[in-house]
Amino acid sequence: MRGKPAPKRKIEGDAKYSDVDIAKFINYIMERGKKATAQKVVYDAFEVIKDKTKQDPRHVFNKALKKVSPLLEVRGRRIGGANYQIPFQVRGERRFNLGCRWIIEAAHERKGKKMAEKLADEILAAANGEGAAMRKRETMHKMAESNKAFAHFAR
Repeated sequence: MRGKPAPKRKIEGDAKYSDVDIAKFINYIMERGKKATAQKVVYDAFEVIKDKTKQDPRHVFNKALKKVSPLLEVRGRRIGGANYQIPFQVRGERRFNLGCRWIIEAAHERKGKKMAEKLADEILAAANGEGAAMRKRETMHKMAESNKAFAHFAR
């Protein structure tokens, strides 16, 4: 690695809730630099969540992220001419990143509604332990569990 690593930028909270996690989520939703559009999608999704559950959407969002975020993941490693899938614990920052990414991907795969409604439905499903993002997490954990015999290769 040449030079020193780029410094971590401190992100400020979002405009409506002053929450750093929501601001990061908005940035993950954003495409082609259109932040206002991404904010509208997320805030509209939060309004749908508020109407459906009568709860604070931030609590539902945080609950969904906590449930979707993986504890273990597998990484491929070549040892002695063979490739092994080795289970590793996931760091906190990457857990958040993967959880957000899976919720957004699952919302994109839903058909027939506006993105805000699809996102709200996926967040609600994740908060209840259901949905495509939760299936992705379960698949990841099953893979890590089935390959735990190779955990001794991790350093």
